[in-house]
Amino acid sequence: MSENIEIRETDGVDIVRFAPQGVCSKLMSLKIKDGQILDMETVGGCSGNLKGIGSLVIGMNIDDVILRLQGLPCGARPTSCPDQLSICLKLYKEEKSRVGVKG
Repeated sequence: MSENIEIRETDGVDIVRFAPQGVCSKLMSLKIKDGQILDMETVGGCSGNLKGIGSLVIGMNIDDVILRLQGLPCGARPTSCPDQLSICLKLYKEEKSRVGVKG
């Protein structure tokens, strides 16, 4: 498993903790069930923007979130908090497929 992602399952819900790289946010916490985001919280970063992103992605399928957010830069940075969220979800999917459990 990647060093910057932790996944644990509680009552059929995957709890995902991800340490973003190259951005202001320090931690993203998500709850995912059956490939759908149930909740998202972020520590650090632009509070209003990240609360907005979190609100928008709740209820979305993780594949749709990845498609919409991957590759977005932040100013001169080659990545952004939305891009890091897409990376988190890709790592989550890789880990779930590696262990043979559908996410």
